[in-house]
Amino acid sequence: MTEVIEEARAYQEKIVYWRRQLHQIPELDLELPKTSAYIVDVLGSAGIQTKRLRSCSGVIGLIEGKRPGKTIALRADMDALPVKEETGLPFASAGGAMHACGHDAHMAMLLAAAEILMKHREKWSGCVKLIFQPGEERSGGAERMLAEGVFQKPAVDAVIGLHTGNLFEGIKSGQVGICYGPMMASQDHFTVKILGKGTHGAYPSWGVDPVVIAAQIITALQTIVSREVSSDEPAVLTIGKIQGGEVYNVIPGEVELEGSIRNTSPLNREKLARRIEELISFVARGMRGDYELSYTYGFPVLVNDAAFTKGFYETAAKVVGKENVVEITKPLMGSEDMAFFLEKVPGTYVFLASIPPGRSYPHHNSRFDLDENVLWRGAALLAQGALDWMV
Repeated sequence: MTEVIEEARAYQEKIVYWRRQLHQIPELDLELPKTSAYIVDVLGSAGIQTKRLRSCSGVIGLIEGKRPGKTIALRADMDALPVKEETGLPFASAGGAMHACGHDAHMAMLLAAAEILMKHREKWSGCVKLIFQPGEERSGGAERMLAEGVFQKPAVDAVIGLHTGNLFEGIKSGQVGICYGPMMASQDHFTVKILGKGTHGAYPSWGVDPVVIAAQIITALQTIVSREVSSDEPAVLTIGKIQGGEVYNVIPGEVELEGSIRNTSPLNREKLARRIEELISFVARGMRGDYELSYTYGFPVLVNDAAFTKGFYETAAKVVGKENVVEITKPLMGSEDMAFFLEKVPGTYVFLASIPPGRSYPHHNSRFDLDENVLWRGAALLAQGALDWMV
């Protein structure tokens, strides 16, 4: 164990180099030709066999141990954001894209973990599958990779993912946050068209006003969370878009609303979807109008396996010390498509805080940056976590 940690420390300079190289070639969503080529080149140079997926720029690496055994997957996301960088860093990206969520560091840490595991493959049994996944920020690349068989040949038995940055309050740079259950919320989306009957603004009784119906629907929807969801199960319903009408004195024929729903309970997810349509239906039709609803299920609730996470706690304690392992008890209302992987097999999603002193900006901000000094810890957590589970 000490050997792996010391090797991870020795990789610190290389991890920073890889991170900065990847930071300068940010690409969006599912098609990441430069990024995937870089990953394949580094893994290939280490003698690790790789495969590129057909449906997206995902890359799979495979490291086989000395003897057959279980298979664990280690996952890093690859895509950037459509944000113009304003960090002023010497390795800042040019153009309108930026790694403003730490994915560049996630890839660099997994590359280091892969090389460490490759060096020790004669000492362990089983397989380590490396998953470099595109499309986390938008299109759900995890689902595409699963559909293309990323968890097959060999079949994956467990999975570990890691996020870095400053997502959770109270966790200091270099500390590790673990969670024994729901850690991040689901993310669903709906669009509803309120159908009325347009008329002159001076004669509202001649028509059916979709603006007033929309206002009543917005108010009614807020009662679902405030009156129907338990206060110890966080949920958020947000209407982010209202569109309708062209002229101040004309009642339009329709109004469109768009909203998002986030919650941390898989059971509440189904309930919320059902109640949203029920309320929209009752209000719209009760006020002489009608509606058209489109409801899209996005990322599910990210739920860590408690037993697996308990074992990973011991790994984290070895790497950073028990005093630097913090239990996360309040899930984030942000979402992560690592949840799709955790629906298939037991595993855990871990948080490594990396907050640069004096430059703490939130994720997705144009000035977002990382404390690079702690990145070796991420590589050690991934490599040692895989080894501890396979023993």
